[in-house]
Amino acid sequence: MAIGIFSGASGRRIDQINSGQRSRRAIFLLTFISAIMGIVGGRLFQLQVVEGAHNRDLADQNRISLVPLPSDRGIISDRRGRPFAASRLTRAVYLSPREQTPEQWKKTAELLSPILDTPVKEILDKLEAAGYKSAMPVRVSPDLSPAAFIALNEKMPSLPGVEIQGESSRNYRYGSLAAHVLGYVGEATAEDLKKNPDYPMGMIVGHAGIERIANEDLRGVWGGQMIEVDAAGRHVQRLGYKPAKSGKSVTLTLDLPLQQTAEKFLGNRRGAVVVLDVKTGAVRALASAPTYDPNLFTRRVSNAEWQRLQAQDKPFLNRALQGYPPGSTFKIVTSAAAIESGKYNVNSRVATSSAFNLGGHLFHEHGSSYGVIGFQKALTVSSNTFFYQVGFRTGPEAISKWAKKFGIGTTQLGLEGETNGSVPTPAEKEKLFGEPWYGGDTVSMAIGQGLVQVTPLEMAVMIAAIANNGYRVKPHLLASQTNLPDMQPEKMGLNPATHAVIKAGLAAVVREGTARQLNNGAIPPSAGKTGTAEVFGQKDNALYVGFAPLDKPQIAVAVVVENGGFGAQSAVPIAHEIYKTHFGVKPAKPATAAKKQVKR
Repeated sequence: MAIGIFSGASGRRIDQINSGQRSRRAIFLLTFISAIMGIVGGRLFQLQVVEGAHNRDLADQNRISLVPLPSDRGIISDRRGRPFAASRLTRAVYLSPREQTPEQWKKTAELLSPILDTPVKEILDKLEAAGYKSAMPVRVSPDLSPAAFIALNEKMPSLPGVEIQGESSRNYRYGSLAAHVLGYVGEATAEDLKKNPDYPMGMIVGHAGIERIANEDLRGVWGGQMIEVDAAGRHVQRLGYKPAKSGKSVTLTLDLPLQQTAEKFLGNRRGAVVVLDVKTGAVRALASAPTYDPNLFTRRVSNAEWQRLQAQDKPFLNRALQGYPPGSTFKIVTSAAAIESGKYNVNSRVATSSAFNLGGHLFHEHGSSYGVIGFQKALTVSSNTFFYQVGFRTGPEAISKWAKKFGIGTTQLGLEGETNGSVPTPAEKEKLFGEPWYGGDTVSMAIGQGLVQVTPLEMAVMIAAIANNGYRVKPHLLASQTNLPDMQPEKMGLNPATHAVIKAGLAAVVREGTARQLNNGAIPPSAGKTGTAEVFGQKDNALYVGFAPLDKPQIAVAVVVENGGFGAQSAVPIAHEIYKTHFGVKPAKPATAAKKQVKR
């Protein structure tokens, strides 16, 4: 009995203990569940109330994707419609800023950087410029290489907001040909975007040359489409579409075969070639060497490529638009100034000698005296002592005046880095250099040395004025400019008799003088003048100016070869090939130096 009573009490005690433990567990569980619900509720409050607008935007972005459609730039072609620059199909990488947080994009940029060969900072800068909430994708790589395309495709499933889109890229069909005229393109800079609010991020614009000058015509108008996508980024349907509008084509005055010949025979030598239509001033060729390939700038230029480019001798410098001492080619201007000044006439004759003595300083002839000669003979043999005397008596003001009439110091095309020639008067020298004028300045001016500087373009304008009976043409590169009223040649006021004696002298230079290699029967008779300009501490520059045919001129040519020596040796052979191309004669192989000839 006692045992039974004890057993019952003990059981009740055990039940009480178990019941207490269950109560504590229940309380703990209830507390834990309440805490979890509180956290979840707080997070829901954070997501729905505090970050609700942002997350609704993200949800919309998961459903709607805005896809830009870049426009094709217009074609740039030569005067006969042969394309210099057009478009080609390529792949570009776009990032949709809203698809990742800034922290996530930083990691993505680190992953993309080696694949795209683009610095992390550059990728992030573009995202930040667009804004991380932007609905418009941002282009971070305009021309994806095949290797990068394969590598990126493998990683794209784990990279939300990274897309590869097909689009067009600029393509310069002949590489470096006419680079200093065509220029190059690139993405619009921050300054471009500020000046042009209608430009979308990533807009391709011209940064130099015709690409810059005619950008408004060439650029076209971007389009776009609105695409519905699912959570995995797959396209569901197109909700809206605005087609891109291609840019307008631009026709240049350049002639493709002439441009090719000019660059081929100039080769890697520093210098320039200009070819003009003598009647209109249309530029048929404009070459400068060394040069560069504008295709480089259709994508990101690597540091190694940039360093190789910089290692060359100023490849971006357009030497056709830089001033050079014109040497004996300037005797054309001195002749015109002397006769038109009234101090000489077309029949005047001057005694030459081995040297001209000015205040005890001797200015030497090429060799011995040429005797008593007139303007025609002086141009033919390029007598220095003839022009020393004639120039000194004519005076610097008259020579400078006629230099300007011939277009020197006043001719421009509107391209980058362009300079004008200069034939200063005594007053201008005083103003520019703070120095007085000396008699030696006049003597040097008369033969195209000293302070005289003329660009190859201006040399071509100068010789064109002799070819077309005394009209100064206005050089231009766009075919649409040729017939504009303000592009028409202007009469210089050169007396017909003056023109005739100068032209006769230049014809004799080809027939029997320093340019006689042009008189080999391969091309029609022509006229011209060679020059050999001294360069302090270096080998002389070689020059040539001329036109052809002699009776009914069509083109004027100017050639400068830096440190090329004699004009007849380095410049005339280039001009010869240009004439042969123009007149349909089979070209020679580039290159070879002519036999050593007299320095004139």
